[in-house]
Amino acid sequence: MDIDTRLLRSFVAVAEEGHLTRAARRLYLSQPALTKQIRQLERLLEVELFVRSRAGMTLTEPGSVLAEQAPALLAGWDRMLRATKGSAARAARVLRVGFVASAANEFTPAIVAAFREREPRWRVDMRQFGWTDPSAGLDAGEVDVALVRLPFPGQDDYRISELFAEPRWIALPAAHRLADCARIEFAQLWDEPFVAAPPDNGRWRDFWIGADERPPETAVIGAIAHNTDEWLTAIANGFGISFTPASSSRYYPRPGIVYRPVDGIGPSRVAVAWPSSSEPNAVVREYIRCCREICVGRGEG
Repeated sequence: MDIDTRLLRSFVAVAEEGHLTRAARRLYLSQPALTKQIRQLERLLEVELFVRSRAGMTLTEPGSVLAEQAPALLAGWDRMLRATKGSAARAARVLRVGFVASAANEFTPAIVAAFREREPRWRVDMRQFGWTDPSAGLDAGEVDVALVRLPFPGQDDYRISELFAEPRWIALPAAHRLADCARIEFAQLWDEPFVAAPPDNGRWRDFWIGADERPPETAVIGAIAHNTDEWLTAIANGFGISFTPASSSRYYPRPGIVYRPVDGIGPSRVAVAWPSSSEPNAVVREYIRCCREICVGRGEG
């Protein structure tokens, strides 16, 4: 019997969440689409996996067995895909580098130039990832190494070398009551709605709404953004404000938006991250070395 791994991933999400709506949100699916996938899996296996009720989804005994076994199977499948894709990239002498928007933007050309000088036979394939994947392709095995913003979900599963830090500034609509201030105290922003990443981004989302340094009950979400364009549009339309690296004021100037420094909140940290399985790869090590040489100590104060 052949089963699409997509169905198993959907099943695991529902089993872990215990609720279709939360699982659908986590998977970025509509609830009807997720329901259809679960029923399809049950038909293929010819067993009932959940007991449905108004309270949520409760695993049956066969469902509990599958829930215990499926994560290991999916993890093994993901490892195989990462190894296969990585092998193909190495055979073609391509180093796959992931990055999230604004992570080491200003230093990337110098990093790539230094790497090419040391490894002239290799090509660097830069791959940008949106806010729905703060790991910049590491989780999906799409890259060998990544430039990321800390913290991000699952970062404890990777090797990480911090490169530099820069202040968290605030992006505001130009008509905002604080837009004319030269500097803003964080406490002045506690009752403001924020434009945030999707809830599944966990600590990464929390960091960029300042939840790490404020009373949790003060965090108000005015809009959800999945990428930089959605983020800028939401702020310009007055749906909320948002923390952002100081360098965003140079990279993302936009009519209707102003950027201001904030006192009372810690900086953002940029790092290079890689799977432990990549450490034997001399080319990956050389890229990491270039990142350190170009970036360390050169962040904004």
